[in-house]
Amino acid sequence: MKKHWLLAVGLALVLAIVGLAGCEPGSTALGEIEGISINSQQAGIWVSGQGKVTAVPDIATLRLGIEAEEASVAEAQTQAAEAMESVMTSLAENGVAEKDIQTQYFSIRRITKWDRVKEEEVVTGYRVTNMVTAKIRDIDKIGTIIDAVAEAGGDLTRIDSIGFSVDDPSDYYDEARQEAMAEAKDKAEQLAELAGVTLGKPTYISEGIQVPPVIRAAVYEVEVVAAPSVTPISPGETEISLTVQVAYAILK
Repeated sequence: MKKHWLLAVGLALVLAIVGLAGCEPGSTALGEIEGISINSQQAGIWVSGQGKVTAVPDIATLRLGIEAEEASVAEAQTQAAEAMESVMTSLAENGVAEKDIQTQYFSIRRITKWDRVKEEEVVTGYRVTNMVTAKIRDIDKIGTIIDAVAEAGGDLTRIDSIGFSVDDPSDYYDEARQEAMAEAKDKAEQLAELAGVTLGKPTYISEGIQVPPVIRAAVYEVEVVAAPSVTPISPGETEISLTVQVAYAILK
């Protein structure tokens, strides 16, 4: 039995060696399949291009809310709820749709301080915080809405930040994409000329979209004072950009 087993193993090894020896240079046995190199994905001229478009924001997002502090949870909750209801009514009266208002944060926390006599922390009250984001589609009314919210919430009003964006950036991305591809082609043509080769068609294209940053104002608290005019807010401009990576074939 042992001799038969050794004979079978030896025969298999002989067949394997003969098979490898029979592979002529350029055959598909090693490193190549139907004339395509295993590393063909790295062949050609690889370049990148970037497109940038400047856009004027048409959407403003306010992060605002109410913060109330009282000796008991019930008192703090009551104050916060009444003030928040006034704020929500104010937003609705100024054209902010209910679907564009979303709760972002709600908390009830103890307020404590260190008692040196007792050498322990003691509870001095409770803080209720209720924050929402409000999407403002009429960007010319931002200042008016901020003023209305501040008046509605009174001293409990908190405005955390304001951000600007473009509601539908698809047209801007189309333009940026054209610029990115044109830049990539220019680079590839220059490289082909310097290398003394003929540039072929793209064999690989990859796109990376860069989300425009949200422009935010600093965190601040609102104090109700007699305002002589509407709070000035400027949306400015935002940059929409994307990059492409393209591989071009080399014809000769």
